[in-house]
Amino acid sequence: MTEGQLMTESMKFAIATVLTLDTVEKRGVLKNQLLRSATSIGANIREAQYASSRADFIAKLQIALKESNESEYWLELMDKTQSLEHDKSERLIKECRRIRFMLISSINTAKKNA
Repeated sequence: MTEGQLMTESMKFAIATVLTLDTVEKRGVLKNQLLRSATSIGANIREAQYASSRADFIAKLQIALKESNESEYWLELMDKTQSLEHDKSERLIKECRRIRFMLISSINTAKKNA
C-alpha cells in the first residue's frame, strides 16, 4: 500500500460522496456531517505527506481513520432513515471500509517501522 494509492482512493471516495449528496434533497444536517467527514479523510492523508515526524505522520493517518469510521456512521444513518438510496449508501460504505482497511494497514506498517 502506497501513500499515493491512499490519496487516490480517498479523493475518489470524496468525489463520489459529494456527487451522491448533490442528489439528496432532505436531511441537510446529515448531508453536512457526511460531507465534512468524507472529505476530511483525504485532507488528513494529504497532510500526512508533510508530517514533521513519524509520530506526526501516524497521527494524521489516525485522524483519517477516525474520519472514515465517522463517515460510515453517517452513511449508515442516512441509509436507515431512507435519506439516501440503499444501493448508493452500500456502494459508498464499501468504498469507505476499503479505505479504512488501507489506513489500518498503513498505520500498522508505520508503527512497525518507527
